[in-house]
Amino acid sequence: MTLPRLSFLGTGYLGATYAICFAELGYEVLGVDVDEVKIATLAGGRVPFHEPGLDDLLRRNLTAGRLRFGTSYADAAGFADVHFICVGTPQRADGMSADLTYVESAVTNLAPLLRRRALIVGKSTVPVGTATWVEQLVAKHAVPALGVEVAWSPEFLQEGYAVEDVLRPNRIVAGIKSDWAHKVFHAAHKGVFDLAATEDRDVPLVVTDFATAELVKVAANAFLATKISFINAMAEVCEVAGADVTQLARAIGYDPRIGNRFLQAGLGFGGGCLPKDIRAFQARAQELGAGEALRFLHEVDLINTRRRGRVLNVAAELLDRPVGPAGPDLSGTRVAVLGAAFKPNSDDVRDAPSLAAAAALAAAGAEVRVYDPQAMENARRAQPHLTYAPTMAAAVDAAALVVVATEWAEFRNADPVTLGDLVAARRVIDGRNCLDPAQWSRAGWTYRGMGRPPV
Repeated sequence: MTLPRLSFLGTGYLGATYAICFAELGYEVLGVDVDEVKIATLAGGRVPFHEPGLDDLLRRNLTAGRLRFGTSYADAAGFADVHFICVGTPQRADGMSADLTYVESAVTNLAPLLRRRALIVGKSTVPVGTATWVEQLVAKHAVPALGVEVAWSPEFLQEGYAVEDVLRPNRIVAGIKSDWAHKVFHAAHKGVFDLAATEDRDVPLVVTDFATAELVKVAANAFLATKISFINAMAEVCEVAGADVTQLARAIGYDPRIGNRFLQAGLGFGGGCLPKDIRAFQARAQELGAGEALRFLHEVDLINTRRRGRVLNVAAELLDRPVGPAGPDLSGTRVAVLGAAFKPNSDDVRDAPSLAAAAALAAAGAEVRVYDPQAMENARRAQPHLTYAPTMAAAVDAAALVVVATEWAEFRNADPVTLGDLVAARRVIDGRNCLDPAQWSRAGWTYRGMGRPPV
């Protein structure tokens, strides 16, 4: 079978990354979005978000003619054999469940325009049962005689490592119903399998039913969120017991049944996936009558939220400020917050603990200056009332307290002696436990980590 032509409906983080990487694998690709500005930016050779390595791949494949972008669903219907749904599924404004408006719009815009048999593959993170609903939408809006089919294949992208995750995935999961759909789906991923073969790697393909495929993504995210909140709960215990959560995590991480990944205590998780996905998972389980099974995820969410407030209390303690019924009073103090993105190597500030901490410090009266290597523009849009500094040095200038809120290499490798000459007082809260406490203490800093005893 010759390589099918692919369309990616939705060119946000998910769709743009997949479209660019699949063009790099040799496919003819069309990215479609209703956002004309986003399409113009991509067509002009610039990725509208930060993801290492993606800009070069975009320009190379635009030049090669394998990749183009547009706003027309009619073009997509006429061009592609396989259509990937990559639109957003944000949390609903009126509750915890996922908003499927964009999924419905993509399907109902595309299906009536199809004039030959095609495979529609969902990649968006959705509540279990969505694929069957999409199948019903296709049956209603597409010409029945065409035999258009639906499959569901969740994405597992890690921001900052997304190019590798697309080109060299650790597994591909697909909910598939027919031999024809299986054959077309495999052809649409032949480039991934061929690359793995040339590098002597295996890419497991897990073919399953719709419901299992949908649950794989949300179950994986729920597990990761639970692991992060577990170590943050241990950090809370360590703080009152005088123990060191970093040593605790290292010790339990040597157990192969546990592993050391995602055992980094700090301000908790954020981003556009984990927080909303675990809430939507709980909401869907409740709808299905299995809400009790996921009650623990409510506590996972609470622990995560609680860690953000911890910075405020530690700040008050270090600054020797009173804590009243309304919380600490930090008025008259200047605080530098290093980091706005929810994780390094990303400019994503959605539900970012770093910005939440900065906003809380500002609400307590502090004069907050924020600096991030990549996320300044997005941070300004999300928290316009905060003050933003152009450099790390400008952020910490005359600060009474420095808060490291995102573990960028620029912050991890910063020289505490040099920074010490810029601040008004050498106090640092290591919100990601990414600094060397001994090194900072030797440079005269009062160091406080998360779940670590005072140095």
